[in-house]
Amino acid sequence: MGMVDRAVAGRRGAVADVEASLPPLALSLVTLGVADLAASAAFYGALGMVRRDRATTGVVFFQADGRRQPGAGGVVLALYPRHELAADAGVIPGRPGSFGGIALACNRSSRAEVDATLARAMAAGGRPLRPAQDTFWGGYSGYVADPDGYPWEIAHNPGFPLDSEGRVILPE
Repeated sequence: MGMVDRAVAGRRGAVADVEASLPPLALSLVTLGVADLAASAAFYGALGMVRRDRATTGVVFFQADGRRQPGAGGVVLALYPRHELAADAGVIPGRPGSFGGIALACNRSSRAEVDATLARAMAAGGRPLRPAQDTFWGGYSGYVADPDGYPWEIAHNPGFPLDSEGRVILPE
């Protein structure tokens, strides 16, 4: 085995050691590629999301898990110029507003909260996609698109209760 082969084998061993100790994959941050950063930031701010890290320019961060105070953990929503996000990921940007195979969701504790959230999103500049209605899974949900066309499902699911901070509790 030559020197290069031994070095490659050593790196493979180090990667295997790290892989064996990795925690499970966790969703930490969702980044949306947007056409107008200021307009999208205003939309999400109008929906009550708390903006964080205002010192960083060219990207906007929101605490996306409903927490009002900064703290450890949680999920972050980032808004980033669409063409720059595509370049960063090494992909060709798609057409804004076309379905990209993803829907974001916000669960609410009642049907009335679903209706109020959809109304608030439309007042903030969202576009209605599907009015709230009873679902086949026993809940109630509707869809609204943000300024860039990303669909948001606003739902009440009696099978997925919410904790005291409004986070979904999945059944076993």
